[in-house]
Amino acid sequence: PPSSGGVAMVEMLNILEGFDLKAAGHNSPQYVHLLAESMRRAYRDRAVHLGDPDFTKPPVERLTSKAYANTLRAGIDLSKASPSSPADVSQGYESDETTHYSVVDKDGVAVSVTYTLEAGYGLGAVVEGAGFLLNNEMGDFNGKPGLTDSTGLIGTAPNVAQPGKRMLSSMTPTIVAKNGKLVAVVGSPGGRTIINTVMQVVLNVVAFDMPIQQAVNAPRLHHQWLPNAITVERDGFPASTLDALRAKGHTVRIGGQQGTAHSIAIDPRTGARLGAADPRDRDAGAAGHH
Repeated sequence: PPSSGGVAMVEMLNILEGFDLKAAGHNSPQYVHLLAESMRRAYRDRAVHLGDPDFTKPPVERLTSKAYANTLRAGIDLSKASPSSPADVSQGYESDETTHYSVVDKDGVAVSVTYTLEAGYGLGAVVEGAGFLLNNEMGDFNGKPGLTDSTGLIGTAPNVAQPGKRMLSSMTPTIVAKNGKLVAVVGSPGGRTIINTVMQVVLNVVAFDMPIQQAVNAPRLHHQWLPNAITVERDGFPASTLDALRAKGHTVRIGGQQGTAHSIAIDPRTGARLGAADPRDRDAGAAGHH
């Protein structure tokens, strides 16, 4: 380094020396497959590790070692191409819009936080002396006074923009209690879908007695009055259910994933805090600390 050529080439040659390339045949499908798979791995490592050694610490010895090549070679399927994904080299994902987290401490004090900036750094302004960013929520006002249409545009008066007025939000940070005792902490990002996502998780717990992880994982649906349609998560509901809804006159749409409801429930018998990270979020996690 800073040239990556030598490192990458040695890494690829180390991988390929474990195959009988001559027997595969020059530029045969199998030979090209092996080249591509070794190239894929070396270039991924190039992206992850290599740069100017005055600024980084590239692990050259490891990348060019026979032992490392052996591990990479073992991951090559002779009959199928490996996937290449930006997630392979991601340095951690941070949402650029709404984030939700739930916390319960050892004394049962619960916090449900839904925090939104509305894209990236929000307004791009930091509150002097406080250190937090202001959001960019002007789009949450009703955009055109008087214009409410079937596509979902709302123009009703209560949320029309005015000087000094705060815009309407859908954030629904929720704490569920029974007889004064904590039951669950729930919340989600997702724009207008937030309210319905949180409601369904709560119903799954209190009406259907689901364990919190099952309650979070369960398929979700959304209806927001306009547009007049039920949107269901893909592969979440059987075709017979969707057909029955259509028979009742509903318009049913198949959508993507809805929300990321990172939640906590309290075991009523033991008092244990049961964290449920939503699997719809690729960097979701639940953790306990003493």
